Amino acid sequence: MMWQTGYAMLVDRRKRGLAVLMVLVILTLAGGAAEAAWPVAEVKGDVWKLVTLQSYNSRLVILSTTLLGAASGLIGVFLLLRKRSLMGDALSHATYPGIGLAFLLMTSLGGEGKWLPGLLLGASVSGVLWVVIVSAIRRTTPLKDDAAMGIVLGVFFGAGAAIMKMVSNLPGADAAGLDGFVYGTAASLVFSDFLLILVVTGVVCGAAILLLKEFALVCFDEAFATSQGWPALRLDLTMLALVTAVTVVGLQAVGLVLIIAFLIIPAAAARFWTHKLHVMLLLSVMIGGFSGWVGSGLSSLLLDFPTGAVIVLVAAAIFIISMMFGLARGILPRAVRHARLRRKVGRQHLLRAIYELLERHQLDAAEPVSNLAIDFESLAVHRSWSSAELQSLLRTARGEDHLEDEVPGRVRLSESGFGEASRVTRNHRLWELYLIRYADIAPSHVDRDADLVEHVLDADIVRQLELELKGRPVRMFVPPSPHLIDQSAG
Repeated sequence: MMWQTGYAMLVDRRKRGLAVLMVLVILTLAGGAAEAAWPVAEVKGDVWKLVTLQSYNSRLVILSTTLLGAASGLIGVFLLLRKRSLMGDALSHATYPGIGLAFLLMTSLGGEGKWLPGLLLGASVSGVLWVVIVSAIRRTTPLKDDAAMGIVLGVFFGAGAAIMKMVSNLPGADAAGLDGFVYGTAASLVFSDFLLILVVTGVVCGAAILLLKEFALVCFDEAFATSQGWPALRLDLTMLALVTAVTVVGLQAVGLVLIIAFLIIPAAAARFWTHKLHVMLLLSVMIGGFSGWVGSGLSSLLLDFPTGAVIVLVAAAIFIISMMFGLARGILPRAVRHARLRRKVGRQHLLRAIYELLERHQLDAAEPVSNLAIDFESLAVHRSWSSAELQSLLRTARGEDHLEDEVPGRVRLSESGFGEASRVTRNHRLWELYLIRYADIAPSHVDRDADLVEHVLDADIVRQLELELKGRPVRMFVPPSPHLIDQSAG
């Protein structure tokens, strides 16, 4: 009965596309458990043909969009780091009048108005002109990038809409299909388009590799690059020329509306996984290529779904996964790191508070200070903790074996806890002494500043502090508190 219902869904072409997607998900999760059913076998056959690229047209479209995705992901990293994420969007819209003008020029010369190389050349000229005008406005006026791009974009796109209206009203001119550049027509790609995308991908990759150091310098600190004698303007224009090339060749595949997603989403997704530029470039290329491969493949299975839209949706899904789980900047890993840091800070504050209270009782104690127990009330007052906060910190310390079984209402450090408390207090005091000596902070105000930094002091920084503080009482295991020293001097 279930398969009869599924078969009925396959009658309608649109519903058939959704059913194919559902079957693919089920096959992936279940490992192909339902082998005997005819619809599944048919879908699996289509998928196998698609994966092995047996169809010439599918092979052409998939390879073209994969190369375009890789090139877009590579150059998109520099756009993202340059804080020009909308440059690709504005640039793609700026090519619109060039397409219409190229059509008019070729038609007036008696040629084929829809000759693709001529249309792409017109789009390139329009895009380059837009880049030059935006750069001139940005460098000769107080306007910033966003304002310059917005102004010129509006003018160019408005001119493009007007020119396209003129083209459509031109007697005897067949302008049908020009609007395909708005949303993309990947299914119409031919071998010459594939060769063009291949050449552009090679040029973009080669230029990015050769100028990687220079592009990185301009992206991170243009003023420093200029001060060091680097041709920042020429490097910037070279970068924008590569963006223009990728944008123009991507018009037919994904269209001028969606090319911005192809340029930015892979780079933004890669940024969540790493802090290293070369790793980010590699990940962005892989995400862009994978999005093009999977998106174009799915669009061939899901009938009546535009290729560019499916590619962008695949890239968006990867972006969402990266945003949630990216190791470097993902939401969940960052929340875990933040929770661990808060736990570490709370534990160190608790151990230092116990140690400081033990110091106060040291003179009156008849037994070793490490055997003394501190009552909860004194501990709460020392750091202004509430009862709930103190109990939470105590549970954390017990779980890390820093506290021994205490008598009711009192707490005592274990052997490992006493050693950790001594280390934490020592690092805190070293930083306090450093701030007092070199930052000229009064001892009565230094505690809060030291509180903010002491949790990130590693062994190398501690050794540097010891070297800087020669002559001060740092040879002891734990230096005396500068607050007590200041009080005795007064």
